[in-house]
Amino acid sequence: MKTISELFTPLLRGSQIDGQIAQGRVTKVNIHNEMRLVTLWVDFDFVADRAAMFEAEKLFSSALNASVIIKPHFGSKLFTADCFPQLYTAVKREIPSINGTLNNAEVTYSDGVLVITLQNGGKALLEAKHFDEILQKYIFEEFDLNVSIKYTGNVEASENSEEYKQVMESAKKQQEREQLQKAVDFYRADEEVSDQIRERQHRESLTEIEIREGRFETPQIIESSVRPLYGRSIRGSIVPISQIADGANGIVVWGDVIEVEKRTTKNGKNNIITIDITDYTGSVTVKVFDGIKATQPIEGLKPGSTVVVMGKIQYDEFIKEVVLNAGAIGTAEKIKVVDKAETKRVELHMHTNMSQMDALTPAGELVKRAYKWGHKAVAITDHGVAQAFPDAMHAADDIAYSGGEIKVLYGTEAYFIDDLVESVTGEKSESFEGTFICFDIETTGLSPLKDKITEIGAVKVVNGEITDIFSTFANPEMPIPQKITELTGINDEMVKDAPSQSEAVTAFLDFAGDNILVAHNAPFDTSFIRRACQNMNREYNYTSIDTVAIARAILPDIKNVKLDTVANYLRLGKFNHHRATDDAEILAKIFICLCSRLKDDYKITNSGEINTKIAGGDFKKLPTYHQIILAKNKTGLKNLYKLISYSHLNTFYKKPRIPKSKLVELREGLIIGSACCEGQLYKAILKGAPWGELKAIASFYDYLEIQPSGNNAFLIRNGTFKNVQELREIDKTIIRLGKELNKPVCATCDVHFIDPHCAEYRKILQAALKFRDADNQAPLYFRTTAEMLKEFEWLGREKAYEVVVTNPNKIADLCENIRPIPEGTFPPYIEGAQEQLIDITWKRAKDKYGDPLPDIVQKRLEKELNSITTYGYSVLYMTAQKLVADSEAHGYLVGSRGSVGSSFVATMSGISEVNPLAPHYVCPKCKHSEFITDGSVGSGFDLPPKDCPECGTLMDRDGHEIPFETFLGFKGDKVPDIDLNFSGEYQSKSHRYTEELFGKNNVFKAGTISTVAEKTAIGFAKKYLEERGLSRNKAELKRLAKGCTGVKRTTGQHPGGMVVVPAAYEVYDFTPVQHPADDPDSDIITTHFEYHCME
Repeated sequence: MKTISELFTPLLRGSQIDGQIAQGRVTKVNIHNEMRLVTLWVDFDFVADRAAMFEAEKLFSSALNASVIIKPHFGSKLFTADCFPQLYTAVKREIPSINGTLNNAEVTYSDGVLVITLQNGGKALLEAKHFDEILQKYIFEEFDLNVSIKYTGNVEASENSEEYKQVMESAKKQQEREQLQKAVDFYRADEEVSDQIRERQHRESLTEIEIREGRFETPQIIESSVRPLYGRSIRGSIVPISQIADGANGIVVWGDVIEVEKRTTKNGKNNIITIDITDYTGSVTVKVFDGIKATQPIEGLKPGSTVVVMGKIQYDEFIKEVVLNAGAIGTAEKIKVVDKAETKRVELHMHTNMSQMDALTPAGELVKRAYKWGHKAVAITDHGVAQAFPDAMHAADDIAYSGGEIKVLYGTEAYFIDDLVESVTGEKSESFEGTFICFDIETTGLSPLKDKITEIGAVKVVNGEITDIFSTFANPEMPIPQKITELTGINDEMVKDAPSQSEAVTAFLDFAGDNILVAHNAPFDTSFIRRACQNMNREYNYTSIDTVAIARAILPDIKNVKLDTVANYLRLGKFNHHRATDDAEILAKIFICLCSRLKDDYKITNSGEINTKIAGGDFKKLPTYHQIILAKNKTGLKNLYKLISYSHLNTFYKKPRIPKSKLVELREGLIIGSACCEGQLYKAILKGAPWGELKAIASFYDYLEIQPSGNNAFLIRNGTFKNVQELREIDKTIIRLGKELNKPVCATCDVHFIDPHCAEYRKILQAALKFRDADNQAPLYFRTTAEMLKEFEWLGREKAYEVVVTNPNKIADLCENIRPIPEGTFPPYIEGAQEQLIDITWKRAKDKYGDPLPDIVQKRLEKELNSITTYGYSVLYMTAQKLVADSEAHGYLVGSRGSVGSSFVATMSGISEVNPLAPHYVCPKCKHSEFITDGSVGSGFDLPPKDCPECGTLMDRDGHEIPFETFLGFKGDKVPDIDLNFSGEYQSKSHRYTEELFGKNNVFKAGTISTVAEKTAIGFAKKYLEERGLSRNKAELKRLAKGCTGVKRTTGQHPGGMVVVPAAYEVYDFTPVQHPADDPDSDIITTHFEYHCME
């Protein structure tokens, strides 16, 4: 380790360090960037002079342009009473107002007790200033000794004495400064760090924030809220957990509790309590070893509690990693994030943990946050699903129960496919025997707004024959990216003397004449030609044909519709792909083949018939776009369920896809939004689609969407845009479209997690899915109104308010307050169920107990049947009875479990084998019975054998004294929960029998949802860290894993649960449906909602 001299002499430019201080050995350095604070831990072989140490601090602070603090360490062998003056100098810097109180005091030390004999009184003042506690801390930190402090002598001074007056005057002068020094602030010289103290005062007074930026991107505590819980007083500056290091003593951190574990020593006298905490910069295990009584306050800590801890960082041999051994623990409150806007925004685009492996926060938590902020509504729009609806509904119900109100907008972010895409754009029609221009271009990139053409190749086709070829390079007047050169073989040297953009395009259009243009992915190629025409003020009115759309529609078994794939499929031979002329020639051959197939298979003879006579093609090959769909009312909710079901059952390929044709059919009651950068409109703008095409796309939507620039910053990183100003041009275009089409433009967050710091959990999930850019997380957190207005302040105050507040509120107002699962019970219908149940029950009861029935039996049956028939539960009993009877008829016994055993009707109808009556004897022959009602026996099985006193037959023993209220409640109105265990071999038969009872279209397997479990999450976190060469302690690993748990991974089916829909309803009145695990090859259909959500 280096000495002070070795470390600092090169920095001091000739200034001299005191000889004593220069010899100190630096054992650790801690740099606090935010506070511009450098702390040095220094070992000395002698007790160094404190004044010299302070001078050295000033010298080093000047050299480093930062505050420097030296923390000396001398060792216990050097401690004597003679050390007191040096210690007093150190303490006086922390408590300046004690100046004079210890004048002429005598100090002795023996057997661990430091005795201070006062001459001028002042004990009360010293204790009020915690002088003894601070002195003990210094001795412990610098000499490794736990010393008791004792005051003797003249402990109280006369108010008239000069000494007393001097002390009080000094205290008065220091009062203002002391108000700035809080319990968590020490080692601060008044004049040197006054700015930092004022900043700390501001921070300590801060209890609420509206905008999370800087250090507030992670949670922070209200430092003045710290209250003692365990140990001595907490004194010291709070440091981030990420900056603490082994060996640090007197360190102070705050954290939210992740986990608490308690063990008691073998002798029963002490507790060992470990508390994992996090401040979201890092995590640490706090360890407490103390007496059982002393640790009682800590035992009340639970996950989520907020604490402040002071102690020493050191390696723990038992835990096998560095821990914080706590000397003191306090509780604290966190700074609240609030929304103080007079009129709040409404979030219309929000994902929950039901967006598969993509979003993190449960719907209930998001809804409650929106309510806490005063938002009147909030949307739930998971990717392609509605599985968070029940959780959101229950959260809204909880809020309503407590007297509040919030409207949940139920929707989805659909995977939209435009199966109505037109192959031909434009008004001109041409016979296939006519003339067509097949062309291809090479460019410097994908955007016609910022990229340029490097080559144009074209082929003229007349009457199905190639008659002419055109080819030219074009000077892009910009460097060709290396990746483009690697793809096309075209470099800067090849185009430096080529025609300009306008010259090349003019030559091409002269070659094309007024004929129809044909291109493979025509919207892309024509967008560059159109852009060039705009730049030279030339009109563009060409009709174009897209062979991609035709190939999708009429080549259903092709793997994909890339140019080379189509060429191979049609056996057209090899070609030099990604050179314009070669691509144009192969395209001409493809077009000729496609025209031939259109003639033969579809009886199409001219280009004007293509759009009307062929469909959009294989849904698996159509591009998907994101799209927001919100339910406006009950009709819309049912249609939304139908769309989600259709996308899972009929058009599922990697994702549940909703075709435009189906959406148009079921659009009633729905509100459609244009979504994010993956939406059809945003992508069309990116590719440079003409204004007319953009208007046509935007016209389909009820509102248009824009998002914070950070959401789409990846377009800057990948080179699509140079800067954020260019990126914002997309939003400006969307706003212009909204104005021209009179459609509201709404700013949304595209929420994937609730708070900014949660982004690191999503990194882990996306890394597990092999996303290459997992570490570049967009800021997809739930924002306050102020935060969102700041994101869009570049639009100007008025426009920002319109898109952030006014328009989203208008959309929310269009939606009614609806429930995704209707209230009440909806039992299926079995004709005569009530009569059947009554007949079966009375008959079996009389068969067992005789006729007339014993009074106790009759009263129990009457009581139960009255409740069951009054509240309409007969059909539920009869459904269970028929299933049990059918199972037993096939040779499979059925076991009941749970509270159904408390229903005597269930016993008598054959549903349950448990008899809930009082313990009793009953004769199987003459029906004589004896009931034990005095409580002396708990179960009939415990009764001794007994012969019937009437006929001598050995009597049956039964009855377990279970009240009926256990099952249906005290009023008998609780919905029955009949749990039955069927044999695994019979379960499929039970499903088919249920279909026989109620109809195949009314019976569904109950769905389940599997989420990321704790062990799996730990595995994800470990792998994420390993792949990046990072190492984290166990507490931090737990935190990272906890942030990933509960996220949906897949779906399944309940092993025995079935959902029966009443004949008067459709399943879409309650839930969407799907295949388990999204397996399109499965013949099983399950409910989309998890089984217990519908109980």
